[in-house]
Amino acid sequence: MLILSQTELRQLVPIGLAIDAVAAAFAQLSSGQATVPLRQHLVIPPADGLALIMPAYLGGSAALGVKLLTLFPQNAVGPLPVIQAMVALFDPADGQPLALLDGTYLTALRTGAASGVATRHLARADARVLVIFGAGATALHQILAVCAVRPIERVLIVNRSAGRAAALADQLRAVGAPVPADVQLVPEARVALAEADVVCLATASPTPLFDDADLRPGTHINGIGSYAPHMQELPGATVARALVVVDQRAAAWAEAGDLVIPRQQGLIEEQHIAAELGELVAGQAAGRSSATQVTFFKSVGNAAQDVAVAQLAYALALKTGAGVHVSLD
Repeated sequence: MLILSQTELRQLVPIGLAIDAVAAAFAQLSSGQATVPLRQHLVIPPADGLALIMPAYLGGSAALGVKLLTLFPQNAVGPLPVIQAMVALFDPADGQPLALLDGTYLTALRTGAASGVATRHLARADARVLVIFGAGATALHQILAVCAVRPIERVLIVNRSAGRAAALADQLRAVGAPVPADVQLVPEARVALAEADVVCLATASPTPLFDDADLRPGTHINGIGSYAPHMQELPGATVARALVVVDQRAAAWAEAGDLVIPRQQGLIEEQHIAAELGELVAGQAAGRSSATQVTFFKSVGNAAQDVAVAQLAYALALKTGAGVHVSLD
């Protein structure tokens, strides 16, 4: 079995290839070629933590795996990451364990890749300004992915902690193309949104991050931070007027507060979801219909993404000789 560390994954998998792998996974998910049960939640009361079990089988690409993830919010004040995970790959032909990969970095990578796929299909082709809410573990790959699919000229960061926002800005400036050199910290959401073409929401906020009136016509929004029914990053009024696309309908209605709360308020019904992202990838559904339309991709995360990127990393590792082989005998 091959072991791949976070350091090795960083070196192996470029964001462009991850975007393509996730796009293919979403297409399989929406066409019935993938088996992905709703993830299992295990609450850890003493630490206010959460453990998630996320299996997936991608029949179209012969990938089988499971992600095990823990989410401990209290780690935000210490040295440990809030999200920690691992992904196990198996051979779907005989069940043999193939690889064990760091899932913490992989989660950020595949989450960014999903927003890259959504931005490719929903954002205006002339999008130039990206606004990111949040400066945590997922923020970097949100920005990398959007910059990979649109000609972004400015990145504006909105975050409660100026220190974290500044650190993210420094990290982005060191990346180079396609990330622009023009990276700024903006303390007020309203000011940032006045220029936004693409918005990424990557926080754990329980309440909307801005007012619907602050949003420009034609903006595309990627919502990846609110992962539970009580969490809401986007105003209900915005959801009600937007073209809404999700990673998977069943998972979105089970977990996405950005949809559940407006539904409870009577602002939307379940048919308000226009499509799954995989349907756009496969050409089975239409995306943006005008330059002024607001579009919203809501993702709660899906094991199909994890397994697809893990399979890609495994294939690249075999080609390059990366990783450590161990025997379980």
